[in-house]
Amino acid sequence: MSIHEETSSNRTEDRVVGPRSRKALEQLKPYSPGKPIWEVQRELGLEHVVKLASNENPLGPSPKAIAAIQAALPDIHRYPDAQAAALRETLADALELSPCQLIITNGGDELITLLSETFLEPGDEIVVSSPTFSEYEFGACLMDARLVSVPLSPGYRYDADALLAAVTDKTKLVWLCSPNNPTGTYMPRKELERLLLGLPPQAMVVCDAAYSHFATAEDYSDGLEFVRAGLPLVVLQTFSKAYGLAGIRVGFGAAPEAVIRRILQVKEPFNVNALAQAAASAAVGDIDHLKASCDVNAKGREQLYAAFSRLGLEYAVSMSNFVLVELGEEAKRRYEALMAQGVITRYGDVWGLPQHIRVSVGTEEENAFFIECLTRVLEETK
Repeated sequence: MSIHEETSSNRTEDRVVGPRSRKALEQLKPYSPGKPIWEVQRELGLEHVVKLASNENPLGPSPKAIAAIQAALPDIHRYPDAQAAALRETLADALELSPCQLIITNGGDELITLLSETFLEPGDEIVVSSPTFSEYEFGACLMDARLVSVPLSPGYRYDADALLAAVTDKTKLVWLCSPNNPTGTYMPRKELERLLLGLPPQAMVVCDAAYSHFATAEDYSDGLEFVRAGLPLVVLQTFSKAYGLAGIRVGFGAAPEAVIRRILQVKEPFNVNALAQAAASAAVGDIDHLKASCDVNAKGREQLYAAFSRLGLEYAVSMSNFVLVELGEEAKRRYEALMAQGVITRYGDVWGLPQHIRVSVGTEEENAFFIECLTRVLEETK
């Protein structure tokens, strides 16, 4: 019998090929993104599809960012700046920080992984509110750390006391998504300060402020003021939302210099490509595009609120660029019916909210199309 024949005859579906993977992988839940437009078009044979599932900027990227990418194209045979020095300096000037207090990453997701790799060991704990962004749990599982989940208060409100009560001597990171994905709610400034000052020395808050540009509440804080004050926390931000650069993956973290130095020890040398660095630097300076993006979002939220109220639907008032709305026992069926009509949203089951969908705020026309389809779906699924 040849080696090929023997190998083939011994194959079984559960046969391990190569070394066994880490046991931690048995607990990992890979991130499930919203369906892209092309996939829904192909699956359902639709021409007109509106994607309101991934909290993208409906206005697109800054024209200055596009121009910066075009200008950088002739040099893409060179490796990018491993430290993204120009972008760090641009951000430092804009945020009133030192470049040494910043780390540039391949989207906010990479920073979540880097923080997990930097600070978590088997047996450590992270504290998160629930429901929230799933990647915090992913990073903890990757490092064999334990997740401690604290339910949000009624109305999806954050409770600093409840988070502090969940902290033990094994807690390393307290993850705070504010505004929170998927609820759009936030932790007020005084509560955030109380949380920061109440933690034991071995624990640190990570404030995921990916949606901070859309927050309009007077008592909202993106956490950067506390970084400037020297408190031990990390603030995560991204260029994927308000800046409209989701397709090129660039984000950053702000923290005390000593914390940044530790994270840099696990960062890959060329993690952010040259085009992303150029585009992000240009986007920071395009104040008009950022303002227009925030204005469209604020008007779009009100457009959705008015429609939900008219339709008798409960929703969470959002400080972000999406709205969580309750569709009742028929939520999954209604989510699928919306998809069949060409509207992609996110079904809430992934967050333990099977009676909800999360709707990204689009342009006025996209929102109107969604509202029209939703009205029809609700009538058909009474």
